[in-house]
Parts: sequence; structure tokens; C-alpha cells
Amino acid sequence: MKPAIEIKSLSKKYRRGSSSSYLTLRDTISNIFRPTKNKLSHNEFWALKDVNLNIMPGEVVGIIGRNGAGKSTLLKVLSRITHPTSGEVILRGRVGSLLEVGTGFHQELTGRENIFLNGAVLGMTKSEITRKFAEIVAFAEIDKFLDTPVKHYSSGMYVRLAFAVAAHLQSDILLVDEVLAVGDAIFQKKCLGKMNEVAKSEGRTVLLVSHNREAIRQLCTSAILVDDGKIVITGHTDKVLQAYDEQIRQIEINQQTDISNEAYRRGNGSIRFTHLDVTGSHGKTKYIFEAGESIILSISYHVYKVLSGLKFFVGLRSGKTRELVTSAEHIISDTKLMPGTIGKMKIEINTSDLLPGEYPIYWHLSDLDSITRNIDVVDDLTPPIVIKTPGVKSETGYFKLPSRIISEKLEHRGIRKGKRVKR
Repeated sequence: MKPAIEIKSLSKKYRRGSSSSYLTLRDTISNIFRPTKNKLSHNEFWALKDVNLNIMPGEVVGIIGRNGAGKSTLLKVLSRITHPTSGEVILRGRVGSLLEVGTGFHQELTGRENIFLNGAVLGMTKSEITRKFAEIVAFAEIDKFLDTPVKHYSSGMYVRLAFAVAAHLQSDILLVDEVLAVGDAIFQKKCLGKMNEVAKSEGRTVLLVSHNREAIRQLCTSAILVDDGKIVITGHTDKVLQAYDEQIRQIEINQQTDISNEAYRRGNGSIRFTHLDVTGSHGKTKYIFEAGESIILSISYHVYKVLSGLKFFVGLRSGKTRELVTSAEHIISDTKLMPGTIGKMKIEINTSDLLPGEYPIYWHLSDLDSITRNIDVVDDLTPPIVIKTPGVKSETGYFKLPSRIISEKLEHRGIRKGKRVKR
């Protein structure tokens, strides 16, 4: 029997920063004959590098790894959303995909019209889609809004319809990328049950990217750990999850707390967060928590320009874009902050209401007068916080978790020459 998915020496290269100008036909033809496909310029990186993988028909495989490891890029290549830089992908059968929220739907069309559009994209006839139509609507529970344009749907409604379409229309291969993090706990349970049915009863091949360990363990007989664009280990689900936990523990041991020059930040640099320590209530560095444990964030900052006042919040991010505000908006100072001022604060966050998964840390510092005047913003700090046991989550995916400032210290020091943070 031939594999349902066959991947040979697959690589995908991206360019950092702003996109380059469009290539001319001459550039495109000359690039074909240049032996530089496997070389990188200073602003390029490999999202995937020499990936080889065979997945047999009927297998349910989980893909895990840290943010930026290459999981979503792999599914986008398999879904033909993006083309590989080199290598070959062979897909035997119809492919249905549920990737980022919004992928594959037309915003101006109604829910009804999008069901038929998605079926047509999969190569199904109108009669085939009509036979499944009632099941899709019943599963998504959006019958009252079926003839409303999907641009007016909430994120929860959007995901319910997207999953119902992907799971019920007859694809041979189903690709699912962690969008279920947007739905509520009841809907997630319903989706897991449907995927289990799809895999075991209908014999479809399923590739599931998720940070929900319980979902991977429940649905998948095998898993793949991806890191830095490469496959680290494949095998039985429990074995791969253990390897992933060990990877996180090594990050905890080796984690550098200096974030003064964190690459993925923006803002005018009048003040910077310079150090971040993540610990449990006993003061030991850790990134893997049980639901209900307290997370302690110890944050240091340095003032470089005169400021009339400052406010901030720190949060956790769920999935690709969902933000979970974990601290209320705090005012660091309502009086002038002078250059050379150094401060430190500790924030305690309760995790009782978080579902299992990974939650990268982000923060936002702004002027006292305007939250839109960015001073220091970091959107996705790694390694992420990992929650291992179930909790409860709102349908919208955006809510405030219990948090409080434990301590706050402010002092004034002169800035030493050569020590100023790069911006």
C-alpha cells in the first residue's frame, strides 16, 4: 500500500523583514539555474529543512513542537497554500484543511454559500454537498445565522462552521491546525469526538497540529516532534510527548533571562523591559505548570527618556492570535520617570481557567495618556508557558485571569556609557 502523504527532502525558505521587490521573468529563469537553493542570505531562514516523512492511509498523526518550529508551515505546504523551496510532496486523495481561522471562507458570502464553496474546492458535486448539508448545519449549531455573511460571525461561530465543513465533506486527508483553541470547552470535546469518528470509522488520514497534549494523546497513535524546521523524533504518542517535555525542561534550565535586546519587539524605546524570570510559587524557574498553579513573573525595566507616566499589561497568547489578558492594566508611575530609573515588579497569575496548551508571553507598555502610543511591545516571547491539565475557557478566547502585583521596587541610577539598550 502506498502512503497517503509522501514527503521527500522538503524545504521551505522565508525572508525576514520587509518583502523584496517583484522578480522579473529574467530573474525567475536565471534563479532556476543558480545552484544556490540550499544557501541562505543574511536575512533568510529555513522554516522547514530536509523533511522526509511517510504517512499511511488511515493513520492519525499528531504534530507537536514549540512556536516557530515549522508545524504550521508544513501543513500550509501540504494544503498547497504555499509552495516549497525544494523537495517533493505527494498526496494521494482529496485534501481538506482547517488551518487559521478564516482560511478558505469568503467573508462576503453567507454560511450556506461558503459550505457549497468549500465543497466545490474539494472537488465535490452539488448533490454530494447537499447530502451532507443538514449534518454540517446541525453540528455547527448556526442554523439561525446560516444566511448571514460570515464576516458578521463571532470567532466561535466561525470555527464551528469551519470545522463542521472540514470534518463532514468527503476528503481523504484531513489537516487540522490548532484553531480549536478558539472554541469553548464543550465544542472542543465535540470536535475531538468527531475527529475520533472520522479517523476510526471512516478510515481517513488525519494530521493534527495541537498544543493540547490530551487531544494528541486521545486521538493519535503516533506523533512527530518538530523543532527548528526539522523532525526531531517520530513514534508512539507517549514517547514523543515525553521527548517534548524533556525539551521544555532543558529550555527551563538554559533559559536566558536577559530580554533587553529581544528581536521581536516594537515601540519607541523610551523604556524597556530588560529581564524576565518565570517561576512557580516556590521561586524555582519553570515553564510547565498544572492548571491551578500560580505563575510568578519577575520583570525588570530601565527608563531611557523622560516620561510623564506609564501603564502596562502582561498577558498570555493562545493559538496564533488570541490574547488572554493576564494582568489588569497597571500604572507603573503617575509622576515623571527620569532617565536612569530602574524598576522591578513581581506579578502573580492564577492558571485555574486555562485549558491544556502552550501560551507564549507578551506585554505592552504605553504612555499614561494613550495606550496606542507604544513604548515597548513584545508579541511572542519563547519559551511559552505550558499548562498540562484541563480548565475552563470562554468561547471568545479573550478574558481576564486573576492576577495581582506582589511587589514593586523603583530606584534611580545613572546610565553607564555603552550600556544603553539597542532599539
